[in-house]
Amino acid sequence: MSPDRPPVGDLFRRFRDRLAAEGSDRPGDPVRPEARVHRGPAGTDDGVDLASPPQRPADLPGRRAGRRGGRRGSGEELRVPEAEFTSYYGRPILKAPVWKWDIAAYLFTGGLAAGSSLLAAGGQLTGRPALRRAGRVTALAAVSASAVFLVRDLGRPARFHHMLRVAKPTSPMSMGTWILTAYGPAAGVAAIAEAAGWLPRHGRLGLVGRVLPSVGHTAGLLAAGTAPALATYTGVLLADTAVPSWHEAYPELPVIFAGSALASGAGVGLLAAPPAQAGPARRMAVAGAALELYGAHRVETRLGLLSEPYRLGRPGRLLRAGRLLTVSGVAGALLGRRSRWVGALSGAALLASSAVTRFGIFYGGVASARDPRYTVVPQRERVNARRTEGGSGG
Repeated sequence: MSPDRPPVGDLFRRFRDRLAAEGSDRPGDPVRPEARVHRGPAGTDDGVDLASPPQRPADLPGRRAGRRGGRRGSGEELRVPEAEFTSYYGRPILKAPVWKWDIAAYLFTGGLAAGSSLLAAGGQLTGRPALRRAGRVTALAAVSASAVFLVRDLGRPARFHHMLRVAKPTSPMSMGTWILTAYGPAAGVAAIAEAAGWLPRHGRLGLVGRVLPSVGHTAGLLAAGTAPALATYTGVLLADTAVPSWHEAYPELPVIFAGSALASGAGVGLLAAPPAQAGPARRMAVAGAALELYGAHRVETRLGLLSEPYRLGRPGRLLRAGRLLTVSGVAGALLGRRSRWVGALSGAALLASSAVTRFGIFYGGVASARDPRYTVVPQRERVNARRTEGGSGG
């Protein structure tokens, strides 16, 4: 040992005497490991540094504080801040859908085409030519717009063609491609048949004009038969993704989209047909509004935490607007039966309600994918539920 430094025993004795002189928390307190002891410089007698007292456990964050304003026993409690649901490098846990507004528009136009074909079939079977004509023409225009929006999202038209190489019943995308392939030509032929009255009565064009009505009759019924699948498959498609608020709403999305399709078809009928021929459109409006309002209420209340994206922000505003427009449209359709203007306003309200409802559902799912909380919390709840069931079963 160096002669310039005091013995180790003297260091500990000085340390003990220093503690006794300053006073400890209570008699018999052990030496705290936080006390900092170091050797003094060569040639000095002091080898202990107690200038900085150790931090007490009560002063640590998140524990019950023992002092407040310099006195003990205040009972003040410092809490750890609530956990923030973040992910590595600030990125979402799920990759949010890359779909843009054109896919939301595709959801609307597909439902509009389906509802219009059902309206046209009702007008055809009940002898209401104004309803039949409006439904067939609107169905062709809507399905054509759907094709434009879909190809815009796919990037290349050939990609739609490539999806026809296989038919996979377990894939909503594959089935949707085949549904569109079957529906589009039937709706197109039915709409073209409405031009039969403009063709001359003699010659080859006259023959075509005489054949078209019967062909259009068959094509219109085929389009109406495919319409329910066209109206609802997009709901199944959204629910088949990993997006939390879409996936958890798998029972409600087809119901909402079916009701939205009926409401939009009824809107077309109320806009285009005179009140004397708008009876089927009014009945469609009531049925569609009931399904749409029921489904929207369910997704806003049944899903627990995953219902939040449908109530907050832009999705919440859109769905509330859709509910208001739906109720207004149905009320106008039922109360203004004899007024063409009231019927037209009611039809416009139903069309708008169908559009904003689909956009609200779309943006609600996108919002749930961007926030990690909607992925983490339901997963933990499911794990805890399984553990509880396993414990109770054992």
